Amino acid sequence: MISLLSGAAAILASASAIVGLDVRLQGAGATFPNPLYQRWVSEFQKSHPDVRIDYQSIGSGGGVKAITEKTVQFAGSDAPLNKKELAALGGADDVVQIPTCAGAVVPAYNLPGVTGEVKFTGEILADVFMGKISNWNDPRLAEINKGITLPDLAITPAWRSDGSGTTFVWTNYLATQSETFKGGVGTGKQVAWPIGQGGKGNEGVSAIVQQTPGSLGYIELNYATANKIAFGSIKNTAGRFVRATPESVSAAGAGVAEGLTGTVLAADLWNQPIEAAYPAAAFTYIIVYKDLRTVKTASEAEALVSFLWWATHDGQALAVDLDYAPLAKPVQDRVGKAIKAITFQGQPLHAADR
Repeated sequence: MISLLSGAAAILASASAIVGLDVRLQGAGATFPNPLYQRWVSEFQKSHPDVRIDYQSIGSGGGVKAITEKTVQFAGSDAPLNKKELAALGGADDVVQIPTCAGAVVPAYNLPGVTGEVKFTGEILADVFMGKISNWNDPRLAEINKGITLPDLAITPAWRSDGSGTTFVWTNYLATQSETFKGGVGTGKQVAWPIGQGGKGNEGVSAIVQQTPGSLGYIELNYATANKIAFGSIKNTAGRFVRATPESVSAAGAGVAEGLTGTVLAADLWNQPIEAAYPAAAFTYIIVYKDLRTVKTASEAEALVSFLWWATHDGQALAVDLDYAPLAKPVQDRVGKAIKAITFQGQPLHAADR
């Protein structure tokens, strides 16, 4: 077994240090970043063949529940911890929460025979999900989509039925666009949608959209592109209709780094007042205990910190290929500081020279 070195210069597990050990780590949570996390795990294990990492895509709510109950070593969540959740984990002094990348939630639709990209505003999307706009040929949709013939077809809103960070992002964005939505449907990981059809996970909502002509669902950008589902652009605060891309999501993340302090890092990216920014963007997070109380051995602790460091640094190069936005350098620097604060049985795990 690897033994921890004591003192401030304790060494993070290197690739060579953990080779030869049979280390298993379990994570669970957000479906939003699942394709990227699976890729990260696959690539990390190529250089760490004796480390096995299993990430289960069960939704952000399930992930936070699992880390609180100490049944996983790390949790994924699109929504940052709220006060109640943070308290259940022991408070800010006991938790490390780091952004791992940024992504976009897109309005994905199934409109047979319609070519061209449908445009939306936040107000229109809020009214669709409240049932106030119920047909694709509604005059308000037609007004901003001149040149596209929208059909006389009922809109079926598709939404998440499980506790979901994607829902957290979508409802918080729509709440910035409609006071009626904010006071009615409200915001959160799971809300009482007045109409439509629910599916579990981004996978479930994607399936509803693919199978239901006239449907309009909110899903993560990667799921739309991977499944070749049409999705629209959204008008941002600068008055531009912006399509979700890694670049437009990165633009939304510009300028938030200064607000990331301590080890529980969080920032809202939706509706940023930046001309090139996609308005329904957000960070996604990994959550661990600051002193890794869900980890049994030093080898597991070192492997987990090594994976977190690799994912938020070397692994960022893989994000764009999967339509996620990598962390901006100032954000990455703050994530690095938070990772360096992680300990095991009170001993630091990270090399001082990183």
